[in-house]
Amino acid sequence: MRTRLADDADEFRVDLGSGAVVDPSRWEGTTMSTMTSVRTNGVELGVETFGRDADPLVLLAGGTTMLSWPDSVCERLAAGGRWVVRYDLRDCGASTTLDPEAPAYRLRDLAADAAALVDTLGAATAHLGGVGVGGMVAQVAALDHPKAFSALTLVSTRPVAPGPVDDDLPDHDAATMHAVFSRPMPDWTDRAAVAAFAADGAELLGNDPEQARATAARIWDRTPSSESAVQQANQLGMVFARLDCTPRWRERLGELTLPTLVVHGRADPFFPVGNGEALAATIPAARLLVLDDMGTALRDAAADKVAGAMLAL
Repeated sequence: MRTRLADDADEFRVDLGSGAVVDPSRWEGTTMSTMTSVRTNGVELGVETFGRDADPLVLLAGGTTMLSWPDSVCERLAAGGRWVVRYDLRDCGASTTLDPEAPAYRLRDLAADAAALVDTLGAATAHLGGVGVGGMVAQVAALDHPKAFSALTLVSTRPVAPGPVDDDLPDHDAATMHAVFSRPMPDWTDRAAVAAFAADGAELLGNDPEQARATAARIWDRTPSSESAVQQANQLGMVFARLDCTPRWRERLGELTLPTLVVHGRADPFFPVGNGEALAATIPAARLLVLDDMGTALRDAAADKVAGAMLAL
């Protein structure tokens, strides 16, 4: 029996971009998008749902906030007959926020959150997706809790934790990282300044500046404090630089037997594409989708291609 997160329903239509439009009756008795929070594994997790809760669950881990999964991707997955639930990791968005500068939890706890959320939502299993550091959460969750997940999508991520990289994996592009992180930080209390900071850095990271500006403004709206550490946890994912991610999991990736999609941008300077190639080569049932015009973030323009590949798993 599924946990219903909302009782109200709004009729909606989804244009798939190819002229196909989903009949509103397909979604009768559902809500296109519902924002709420769920208590699981001892914490509150901010979640947003798309589609019908009777459909197979696609659970999308934020990297670090849920907005790393664009609305466009979520809507297309829902139009393809999936119940989509994207969520904020701890210390981000509407999830439990304590001290991002000294997290009292480990990567394994975030992985356990994902598995517990599947159960709390009333699903038997879920297709789990993760972007960036959320992709690290997804890898460990699938390894540590294999019965909870039926498929895996890993976007713009790598098979090792933040910090020193393995010799065979490409590290962050040094020149780009200097250009991105040498910029003066914005006034975190100023929404427009934070959005402009994100747009300014987007082109360096291979991303769409206007999409980055809009997303940063939405993240700012959902951040529970203007305190610098909290803002940086939400906007920059800085909490992962302080998180205990041991033990290593790369050597276990060959244990994964579930269908897996690895999505990576050829223009990604943060986790260069060789990281996605290494993931796909290590996971037995993995398919690699490389997007030539993508950097670190999923672009709205690629929503059809990404959602279609996810639905095919």
